[in-house]
Order: sequence, then structure tokens, then C-alpha cells
Amino acid sequence: MNSTQTNYSTDKLQYLTKWRYASSLISIVLMLLSLTVIGVKGFNWGLDFTGGVVTEIQVDNRITASEIQPLMTAAYKQDVSVISASEPGRWVLRYANIPDENQRPELAEVLAPLNTDINVLNSSIVGPQVGQELVEQGGLALLVAMLCIMGYLSFRFEWRLASGALFALVHDVVFVLAFFALSQMEFNLTVLAAIMAILGYSLNDSIIIADRIREQLVAKPQWNITNINNLAIKSTFSRTMVTSGTTLITVVALWILGGAPLEGFSIAMFIGILTGTWSSISIGATLPEFLGLKAEHYQVIPIPDHP
Repeated sequence: MNSTQTNYSTDKLQYLTKWRYASSLISIVLMLLSLTVIGVKGFNWGLDFTGGVVTEIQVDNRITASEIQPLMTAAYKQDVSVISASEPGRWVLRYANIPDENQRPELAEVLAPLNTDINVLNSSIVGPQVGQELVEQGGLALLVAMLCIMGYLSFRFEWRLASGALFALVHDVVFVLAFFALSQMEFNLTVLAAIMAILGYSLNDSIIIADRIREQLVAKPQWNITNINNLAIKSTFSRTMVTSGTTLITVVALWILGGAPLEGFSIAMFIGILTGTWSSISIGATLPEFLGLKAEHYQVIPIPDHP
């Protein structure tokens, strides 16, 4: 490529620079706000973490969750999770424990308006000690996952590119956590599973862009890193949009059709996919530029011949 062609190509990419820098600034501001929200409001921990009562019942096959839940919520004065079990007419009820027996409604009386036989198969109480153990294990799982990802990225890329991908992951997780802190939606094990899935999804997108940046640094060592980043984003943008778009369609379908048990998982995945697509550009591609990434970092150093 001659100098005229090179200048023309880089000029066409300049318009991407201001958008990348603006998106990075927005990400920084939102990250600070998200951390503030998490610190101030905290999380609405679900029964998986705080403990509660888990009761399995058998009723008529024609009874639905939308009939059971309003009765349980009104009687127990709290949100009661009604989850379908493995067989028709079999339901799992989850709610916070009411230690005072005088204030604990009888299940048969609560569900009497359904005009069906209520067979309580089993009932158990999950204590807060188990919930605390889940919190610790969940946090440890996230930490181990991040350390493994950091080790892989350091092996696969030069540390500047690896740092961009890693901070993009942190960016995505913080955004999801901030939403649940702000909305005070229940934070349970399904939400934690969604966060683990977001790590893998966001990492995939960041690695694709980082890999393209590395290829362009080797192929076009005379270009500055700003134009290299712009070219890498432009060449992967259509693929990113198609992948993210089709995944979002699937998540939205799960959100609409999955019902209340999968609502938290679907919302977390929806936010994670959006922020993962955004962060791969605003953080994953831009941070290495500010850290001083250059073509020299990927140049092969020839080994001198020894007589």
C-alpha cells in the first residue's frame, strides 16, 4: 500500500476515534456511579443466601402458579417463589421463615380457595449459615474465574491487551451488580449463574477484538495505535452486532417465556450482553492505547546465528 492509499485509509478511520474516547469517558462515569450505588444500597439477597422455608406440595394438575402465588403472597405478607417441580401438579414454594407459630398461616387454609386437595410432600428450613456459605463460595467462584481468565489472557496476549480485556470483564460485572442493587431485585443463585455466563460471553468479544489488534500491529507496524484500534473495531463490528443481536433475541425469548423463576437470570444476561458489547470497544480496545501499546511489542526479535 503506497502512502496516498495509507493516508486515505487512516483518514476514513479517524471518525471512530472521538466515539471511542467518548464511550470510554461514559464508561468511567457510569462505573463510578455503579460502585456508589452498590456501596450505598447493597443487595436484596434471595432465600438462597439468607435462608428460608422450602415446601413441596402436590395439587390438581389444572392448578397453575399464577393461582397459587397471589394466595401465598397475601397470606405470608412477602414474595413467595412458586416453582414447577418435575411432575405436573407438583410445586416448590420458597419463602422466608416465620418463627412465630401464631403468625404462620396453615398452608391448607391459605390454598383452600383453589378447591383442591393439598398434599404437603416435604418441608425444610434453610438456615442463614448455609446462605452465608453460599455467599462466600459464590464470591470465591467469581475470584477464581477472574484469576484463571487473567492467567489465560497474560499467556495469550501482551499485558496491555490483556489488561484491556480484563477490565472490560470487571466493567460488565459491576454494571449488572449495580442494576440489581438499584432495583433491589432479588439476588439469588440464578443471577450468580448469569454473571458467570456473562464473564465467558464478554471475554469472547474482547478476545476477538484484541486478536485483530495484534494481527494489525504485526501487519501494519508503521500505523499508529489509534488507527490500528479503529481498523480492528471496524473490521469486527458487523460480526459483533450480528452475534450480540441474535443472542439478545434468545435472551428476550427466555425473559418473556421463562416466567418469574428465570426473570433475574434473563435480565442479568440482557444487561451483560449489552455492556459486554459496549465495553469491548470502550475499555478492551481503548485502555491498551492509553497504556502505550505499540507495534514493537509484537515484533519478532531475530535470534543471531552463532558460529
